[in-house]
Amino acid sequence: MSTNIDHVDDRDRRRYLKTLAALGVVGTTGIAGCLDEESGSDGGGETLEVVHGWNSGDGKAALEALQAAFEDEHSDVSSEFNGAGGDANAELNTVIANRLQNNDLMGSFANWPGNHLERYKGSLMDVEGAVWDEAGLKDTIHDATVEQCRFNDKMPGVPIGSHRLNNLFYNVHVFEEAGVDPNSLDSVDALISAFETINQNTDAAPMTQAMSGPWTNLQLFVQVLTSQSGVEAYTNFIEGNPDGNALRSALEATKTILENHINGDASTLSMTEANDKIINGSAGCVHQGNWLYGAYRNSDQVEYQTDWDWIPFPGTEGIYFFHLDSFLAPADNPTPDLTEQWLRFVGTKKAQIAFNEKKGSVPIRNDVDASKLPEFLQLMYDDLHSAEELPPTLAHGLAVTPQQLTACEEAIRVNFMGPYNVEAAASDLESAVSN
Repeated sequence: MSTNIDHVDDRDRRRYLKTLAALGVVGTTGIAGCLDEESGSDGGGETLEVVHGWNSGDGKAALEALQAAFEDEHSDVSSEFNGAGGDANAELNTVIANRLQNNDLMGSFANWPGNHLERYKGSLMDVEGAVWDEAGLKDTIHDATVEQCRFNDKMPGVPIGSHRLNNLFYNVHVFEEAGVDPNSLDSVDALISAFETINQNTDAAPMTQAMSGPWTNLQLFVQVLTSQSGVEAYTNFIEGNPDGNALRSALEATKTILENHINGDASTLSMTEANDKIINGSAGCVHQGNWLYGAYRNSDQVEYQTDWDWIPFPGTEGIYFFHLDSFLAPADNPTPDLTEQWLRFVGTKKAQIAFNEKKGSVPIRNDVDASKLPEFLQLMYDDLHSAEELPPTLAHGLAVTPQQLTACEEAIRVNFMGPYNVEAAASDLESAVSN
């Protein structure tokens, strides 16, 4: 059993508490008490509690498949899987932070790794020896994933699967009616030209977008920036050294798309509702992560390649925009032995196939038999392992700290949700990543 705790010194603790307060998540008194507790839980709890945010759709199906696989493998373990909101982890983050504040600890919780873990600095258990080393995960898990799971010189959790974000899903019939060849779309300019053609030749919206929150516009901007100026421009941006001209060019092109080529009801729609327009044929395409595959697969209205298909976002061929889901171990939790047992299972082939086959994501082990996955996910798995570049995602927390992500979303929310102010958005985005 490992009981090493990711302790922080007083300066780190104060910075962490200020971060939570700035994010408006929790107060500081309770969490400070939690962080001041010494390690050494005796593991006396008898039920493993896992908290997650997958409460509907493909996420719910994936979590249920993972739970069933765990219970089949470990029938002697009492476990409880509790859902806590959705919305790109926002509600889940609040629930987890509040429970940490109140010292109401669970055995494990789902969350994004990478820089996103900054929000939990000082409250995570190190499972490198008891899980990663004991299960040999460093030898079987994708190298880029291993690095994203290392935080503050510790390994606080195990990844369950990867999503690719730079996908353009399209309705085959709309593209055919418009006379658009998806294989000809090799740049943002070509994509905008195709949108104009769809506008002229069909009644469908060229692109469906969900704008009930700013993250989708932020995500679209990132893809346009990378398409126009390359991964280096994106990397410079997330590392706090943005190219102002590249940012403004990308925002101008994104503005053209959002002002002229998306559904008129975008501001009121969730991602699920926006994606329904691909399924029912009232929109030509959508840019999104491959989690949308779960919706297509579960629909009896559309079939892969007959009704819907996909290409990499134009201009990003050979790139796999990298997102991860993982399960983490909170420090001083009541069931450390069961937590380690659970996390070792999360890293197995059985767990990764059970979860990802339903989720629309792919296993991050190198030794999975991809033929056990659906055809579309086989392609995604191959792309993950053959990609020339693997930039971490911005809108889903890997690439920047929670504070920087909040500032980027605010830059979009204030300046780029309609009307679209390119100069103000660029200035605020530059400030967001430079702080």
